[in-house]
Amino acid sequence: MSSAAETAASTTVLLEATAIMLGAALLSVLIFRKLKLGATLGYIVGGMVIGPQVLGLIRDPEALAGLTEVGIALLLFIVGLELNPARLWRLRRDIFGLGLAQVVLCGIAISLFAGGTLSVTWAAALAIGLPLALSSTAQVLPMLRADNELTTAKGERAFSILLFQDLSIVPMITIIAAMSRVPPDPAAPGGAMLALYTVVAVIGLVLAGRLLLAPMFRLIGRLGERELFVVAGLFTVIAASALMHAFGLSVALGAFVAGVMLAESPYRHELESDVEPFRSILLGLFFLSVGMMLDLSVIAERPLFVVGIALAVIVIKTAIITFLSRIAKRRWNESFRLGLLLSQAGEFGFVLFAQAAAAQLITSDAASLLGAVITLSMATTPFLMRLTDWLERREERADGRDGPELGPDTPIIIVGYGRFGQTVGQMLMAKRVPVTLVDTDAEMIDVAGDFGTKVYFGDGTRIDLLRLAGAEQARAILFCNDNAAGSLSREALARVLEAFPHAQIMVRTFDRRHMIDLDGLDLAYTQRELFESAVKMGRAALAEAGIASAEVDRVEREYRLRDCERLERQASTGNLRAGLERSFAPDRALADEEDDPSVQGESESRPG
Repeated sequence: MSSAAETAASTTVLLEATAIMLGAALLSVLIFRKLKLGATLGYIVGGMVIGPQVLGLIRDPEALAGLTEVGIALLLFIVGLELNPARLWRLRRDIFGLGLAQVVLCGIAISLFAGGTLSVTWAAALAIGLPLALSSTAQVLPMLRADNELTTAKGERAFSILLFQDLSIVPMITIIAAMSRVPPDPAAPGGAMLALYTVVAVIGLVLAGRLLLAPMFRLIGRLGERELFVVAGLFTVIAASALMHAFGLSVALGAFVAGVMLAESPYRHELESDVEPFRSILLGLFFLSVGMMLDLSVIAERPLFVVGIALAVIVIKTAIITFLSRIAKRRWNESFRLGLLLSQAGEFGFVLFAQAAAAQLITSDAASLLGAVITLSMATTPFLMRLTDWLERREERADGRDGPELGPDTPIIIVGYGRFGQTVGQMLMAKRVPVTLVDTDAEMIDVAGDFGTKVYFGDGTRIDLLRLAGAEQARAILFCNDNAAGSLSREALARVLEAFPHAQIMVRTFDRRHMIDLDGLDLAYTQRELFESAVKMGRAALAEAGIASAEVDRVEREYRLRDCERLERQASTGNLRAGLERSFAPDRALADEEDDPSVQGESESRPG
């Protein structure tokens, strides 16, 4: 066969395989979304159906492994974009305290369980226990993002644990390599060298972000070419991942560091929206490949083994994570929900079990069985989250605090019934406009009840809870809460806009930075929480200082005009100092009306 014919044949095979995978993804995800079981499980089941074990439509799924790993890298890149260094520093205790404790304790506990029940060597038990201690970043983070919980306290703790787990992949690979029964490759770097490579690579990425990436994106921003943002975003992820891969390190870690380096860039929202479609597709292909590579014949021979180990992993991890969260002085229900959320094994377990099989610590059949354990444990997570939602609603009713699913559908939903929301709500009630009030402050709910106002308990920034509150029929959703812990982030509100496109979204913003962050979203109304009251006090102070009423009015008009101009310039440049010359200061006072050339020109042009 000629080279041209071989090229045509390989192209045909590639196109057919791509069409089959995308078709399977489309059908399976539609079905599993309809059943509310999550897209991840849909991808895995779809991969099992088209893989070599069932229909055999895809014969060589391992050939896709390199491509699908890019999906995980893109996921970590987008997560990194949402975490500026200041936020990472704030989370350092959860990352290196809670995260370290979870990996170590769960790894040891599962290893002891494996050693005691499977009759394997201590080295094999560690090779089994450590990978199963990891959770699924690719499953948990999209779930948190979809429910607008990534910036909540629980979401940040979950993210902190997942981040440390990703950081621990390199040490785990080193431990498995050190226990290997295969003669060491003299060309392969040792554990100490891998650690050094990690430090050097991270420092290199940080320097590249400061010296190369930031100027590059400023240049692209000035050119205004949208497709260049797509190319630059993909280049950043692939280049960072390639650097880490060249050192034999975690590809996902490189992408995450690259994202963090761009987290403070004014173009991060543009980058996130451009990269997101590629992330969704490639991450879906990753889970398809996981389903295709499962050896169902081995699993069919020992189904009780798979179910038993998966159940043990879920119980052990839930118990330990709940215990650690309780030590951190979190409420019981929050701790238990966090434990169930992270109870599954993760996608990096497939990589580590392959390493353990290559190191002859476990057999290839055992690696297939343990891969099925990972998949089964991941399949339980949507059901476990439903269980926690039911338990939370039951607890709320037991406390005498109803959830919004028990309220009537109304045209207006108010999220947050504090001092701001109370004013908005009472004005609507003055004209008998029906409203649904939602808040998480139990004490405030009780006080409002004493005054005859029904407030429903729940986190109104979560998409699922808003649906229960009737958001799909509401004309407007008013976010009057105080943006505690960044719950009203741009990403959270963008998902609300996407979920309820018919509703007018109004937002109480915290400050100037918050207003700038939300610039460009299709919000019906935004209001800085202290702006109007501060302007009114300023008017009162001017009057007390003896300024004439007409001049006080002029000062207010000019201040509002200049403030809007500064906000527009700050939002467009990402620089808080933009438009500084338009602000008032002792050396930049507003000229008196008779001295203001613009005012004189207006008065001269008026008809007498």
